[in-house]
Amino acid sequence: MTEISNEATLGLASGPLVAPILGRVVGMLTARADCPIDRLDDALLVADAVSAKAASFSEDGRVNVRVIARVGSVELHVGPLRAGGAEELVASAALPGVGNVLERVADVLEPQRNGSGDFLLIRLAFDAQGPTSERLEFDVT
Repeated sequence: MTEISNEATLGLASGPLVAPILGRVVGMLTARADCPIDRLDDALLVADAVSAKAASFSEDGRVNVRVIARVGSVELHVGPLRAGGAEELVASAALPGVGNVLERVADVLEPQRNGSGDFLLIRLAFDAQGPTSERLEFDVT
């Protein structure tokens, strides 16, 4: 069986539109992966944290994110970031009285390095029904 996934790659200039754009893309792709509402809220919380902080740790001041939604999970690949930027991004998500938002909701937080720089993999897993062959039809007459 072929794995079904949806993905989008965003390169956003730092500014007031980062949070609403990233939030909508994450919400749209996560919903298509049959995500339960509580994990959708978590995914949007992660998108907000990334929107608020990622540009500070990127090499070019932009927020670069690849969002991949599969049945049962959503991933954000944030970067390229400057050297050590992935760890700094995770550390920056700590809020007084709440703790670290990313550590609390993500199932995987994995700094990665490749020739392009540092990246942060953030994965949220959830139970999903998976694709269905059922077709819904509506009569609107």
